[in-house]
Amino acid sequence: QVQLVESGGGLVQAGGSLRLSCAASGRTFSNYAMGWFRQAPGKEREFVAAINWNGGSTDYVDSVKGRFTISRDNAKNMVYLQMNSLKPEDTAVYYCAVDRSRYYHKVSREYDYWGQGTQVTVSS
Repeated sequence: QVQLVESGGGLVQAGGSLRLSCAASGRTFSNYAMGWFRQAPGKEREFVAAINWNGGSTDYVDSVKGRFTISRDNAKNMVYLQMNSLKPEDTAVYYCAVDRSRYYHKVSREYDYWGQGTQVTVSS
């Protein structure tokens, strides 16, 4: 059974940092791209960042470029999202997900496994 478990969320002041982790099990995740999405109250789930199967390529939504960094450790079946210079508008539930392909997509329909999410709250 495929399982993704996110951790590392919490409450932080604007300008602060958090590092989200996603532990994957039940599949050879090194064969698949991984992504982070987020959903704020009253808003649709949006793409945040993605990384291809070997970590050789990454992409980000414009609003987090230069502040967030996605990485992966295939030996540990882990994916990370380092978030710096956090802003109140980054407040959301953050989800990690497994893409259907080795190469990432930016749309949620291309991801077939999801974690339960971790809350990130940034106070002003």
